[in-house]
Amino acid sequence: MSETVFTFPRYPLLVVLSGPAGAGKDSVIRRMKERGLPFHFVVTATDRPPRPGEVHGVDYFFLSTEEFLRLEREGELLEHAVVYGQHKGVPKQQIREAFASGKDVVMRVDVQGAATIRRLAPEAVLIFLTAESGEELARRLEQRGTDPPEQLIQRIGKLAEEMACLDLFDYVVVNREGQLDRAVDQIVAIMEAEHCRVRPRRVQL
Repeated sequence: MSETVFTFPRYPLLVVLSGPAGAGKDSVIRRMKERGLPFHFVVTATDRPPRPGEVHGVDYFFLSTEEFLRLEREGELLEHAVVYGQHKGVPKQQIREAFASGKDVVMRVDVQGAATIRRLAPEAVLIFLTAESGEELARRLEQRGTDPPEQLIQRIGKLAEEMACLDLFDYVVVNREGQLDRAVDQIVAIMEAEHCRVRPRRVQL
């Protein structure tokens, strides 16, 4: 009897990490990088000038406004927005290159950006990161002290609106205080499970 060989395709994932301000999205991404996880972490493009110590291609892709708008016109930005008068967006080419090398791609966006990606790349894996309560989210925002009072009030006011978008997502991960590694472990477990799907996701950009 001849041996039967089964082949199962492995397509790279596009993992979108989103959620309300104060959930710890940046902290989760930072810890994933510190642990040397073999993913491509998306670098955002912006037309603002680099700050001291920032490196092109590492912290951001620093583009002229003209170059940024050209990418937008040509449909080469997966997601883009104007934030406090500055253009920010995700160039598709870096995702294509990561996929070509077989790497899963991880990116963080706000909830509005996640809705855009769901529409443009419906096979993306959307993970909603949050704290254990609205009170905890508000406490974290107040504690980090990076926002002026009027912006802090605006962020806290958006919490209910952002939580109402939960149905848009595939998974929810609760980033409990002092348990950052547990949240990272859950995200990695979600990605491993996604690679075991009988009908794998295949993102095409």
